Amino acid sequence: MDAVVIIIIVAVIAALIVVALLARQRKQRERMQERFGPEYERSIEQAGDRRSAERDLKERTERHESLEIRPLDPGAREQYAQEWRMAQEQFVDEPKVAVKQADTLVARVMQERGYPVGDFEQQVRDVSVEHSNAVGEYRAAHEISTLNDQGGASTEQLREAMVHYRTLFGELLQGGADDRETTNP
Repeated sequence: MDAVVIIIIVAVIAALIVVALLARQRKQRERMQERFGPEYERSIEQAGDRRSAERDLKERTERHESLEIRPLDPGAREQYAQEWRMAQEQFVDEPKVAVKQADTLVARVMQERGYPVGDFEQQVRDVSVEHSNAVGEYRAAHEISTLNDQGGASTEQLREAMVHYRTLFGELLQGGADDRETTNP
C-alpha cells in the first residue's frame, strides 16, 4: 500500500510540475506576443514554427539590450521634425525625392539614437524590439522606396511610403512607442 501512495504522490507532483512549466511557458509567450505585436506572428510565419520564432525574438531582445539606445536631445528632435516637414512639402513637387529624403532621415534618426544602420534587415530586427507596431510600416516603406529607386513606384505608392515612414519616424523622434509628449512630425 505504501508503494501505491508513493507512486500517486510522485505522479501528482510530476503533474503539478508539468502544469507549472506549461503555465510559465504560456505566460512567456503572452508577454512576447504583447511586446512584439504583429511582428510576433510574422516571425512565426517566417521561421516556420513558434519555438524558432520565439528564440529569434529573444535574440533580438538580447541584442537590443546590448545597444546604447538613447533619446534625442530637444534640439536634435526639433531639427529632425523640421527636416521631416520639409520632406513632406517636397512631396508635392517631387514625390520621388521626398521618399528618398524620408528614408535617409529615418536612418539618420535611428543612427543618432544608437541603432546600427547599414544592413536593412538588421535595422528592422533591432528596431522591432522597441517599435514593434511600426516595424511593419517601415518594411512597407522600404519596399516602396526600393521600387522607387528602380523607377517603378507610382505616386500613390510613394504617398503610402511617406505615411509608412512617418509612423516609425514619429516613434523614433519621440524616443519610444510610449513617449508621445513632445513635437509631432
